[in-house]
Amino acid sequence: MSPIRVLLVDDQNLVRAGFRALLDSEPDLEVVGEAVDGAEAVSLAVSLTPDVVLMDIRMPRVDGLEATARITADPRLAGTRVVVLTTFELDEYVFGALRAGAAGFLLKDVEPEALIDAVRLVHDGQALLAPQVTKRLIEAYVAATPPAAPPVPETPPRDDRRLADLTPREREILGLVGRGLSNHEIAAELVLSPLTAKTHVSRLFLKLGARDRAQLVVTAYETGLVKA
Repeated sequence: MSPIRVLLVDDQNLVRAGFRALLDSEPDLEVVGEAVDGAEAVSLAVSLTPDVVLMDIRMPRVDGLEATARITADPRLAGTRVVVLTTFELDEYVFGALRAGAAGFLLKDVEPEALIDAVRLVHDGQALLAPQVTKRLIEAYVAATPPAAPPVPETPPRDDRRLADLTPREREILGLVGRGLSNHEIAAELVLSPLTAKTHVSRLFLKLGARDRAQLVVTAYETGLVKA
């Protein structure tokens, strides 16, 4: 099996060197390039087509938010996943990065094993949005912790037709995804089999045209299924 190809993007040489040493020590991971800003990141992503991009947010010229949006919007890079790196859990750019198409985010002081696992998870199509992290995002951007069982609207909001084709059950599950629950946790919450929960989530991907689970979370925020 080919190694997972990673592009590192950070304006600090020491950070890139540390990540490179860590990732290159794993037989299934390979750092294929390094960029010092967003403009170079986009250029290298197009030429190298990496599987995963580890993207710093705050950089000169083009920042990580804009670079993420350019990469995820490029059809040539449909198979590339972007993970944004931040110093603070509630970085004001994190939600914007998720909206731009990032598969999730990591703190720069993440444990080495967690970083390695994160690259593998994102490559497998999963989102880096642990329940406790999603809760912090909700508190920061919605200004309150969601109730244990968010209400499911009978009809979609007038100003947002993205929910129009979803069944009540699918809207309920989208709300739970927005709260950061895994498929197994959704199954337990709704007394479903794990396979049924997974099927519902898969249908959400298709109906909403979501790139990955992170975009489902963003949709849940924006449509009001996760709210104060």
